[in-house]
Amino acid sequence: MNEYLNVIRNHYADFRGRARRREYWMFYLINTIISLILYLPFIVQTVGAPDPENVMPSGLALVSSLLFLLYSLAVFLPALAVSVRRLHDTGRSGWWFLINFVPLVGGLVFFIFTVLDSQPGPNKWGPNPKGMQSPGAAAW
Repeated sequence: MNEYLNVIRNHYADFRGRARRREYWMFYLINTIISLILYLPFIVQTVGAPDPENVMPSGLALVSSLLFLLYSLAVFLPALAVSVRRLHDTGRSGWWFLINFVPLVGGLVFFIFTVLDSQPGPNKWGPNPKGMQSPGAAAW
């Protein structure tokens, strides 16, 4: 949870520097959990309907879909920024994020890039963040 809050508070639209695997994956894990919780009432109402294509959301489902939309807009920049900083940590330019738009293989290639270990030592985007951790922090 600390990594998620760190990205939101300290690196909201920061495309400079590097992000460790832990920071990236914890941000996306917490982001996915929050998104599911916000969107769950809408899903429950539409899945249980006899004709899901013609369901008009009402009440809690409408509020949840509006909150989900607002939350998605609020975390768009931090999600993009942490992805670019993760690419920087592997020694790639942030422009590699655009590989996600290549059909079929783009998302898989980007996933592989985010799973790779940090480039050892400093690179042109800054020092290795693994060397800047506190003494009691977990090293993964």
